[in-house]
Amino acid sequence: MKHHTDIWKAIEKISLKDSRYKANAYSFVMSALEQKMSSLPSPRHMSAVELLEGIRRSALQQFGPMAKEVFNFWGIKDTGDFGNIVYNLIEAELLSKTDDDSIEDFEDVYEFSKVFEEDYYNG
Repeated sequence: MKHHTDIWKAIEKISLKDSRYKANAYSFVMSALEQKMSSLPSPRHMSAVELLEGIRRSALQQFGPMAKEVFNFWGIKDTGDFGNIVYNLIEAELLSKTDDDSIEDFEDVYEFSKVFEEDYYNG
């Protein structure tokens, strides 16, 4: 496993190569993945939907109703952007995928305004 400093250096390189997303977005995805993984009974490969659920939960815990605004600031407008981030992390060999995984698995999984604003305020 790579050291956190090495991971951050790799993330900085990725965000320079693909400037659509700030480095904090990549770091957040890695952190949300670690959090979600630790909640599983045993380590295993995670689907896009499972990862996006972990991202949603982590965002609400860390940012509350400002999650959508934070993501927008980082360049993330929808779940498809998380797919781009994950696949950039895969290309940098920080994450892995199976033959069954596809970047399209991240498309239109949930609507940011619903899960980060409406659901937050409606309980």
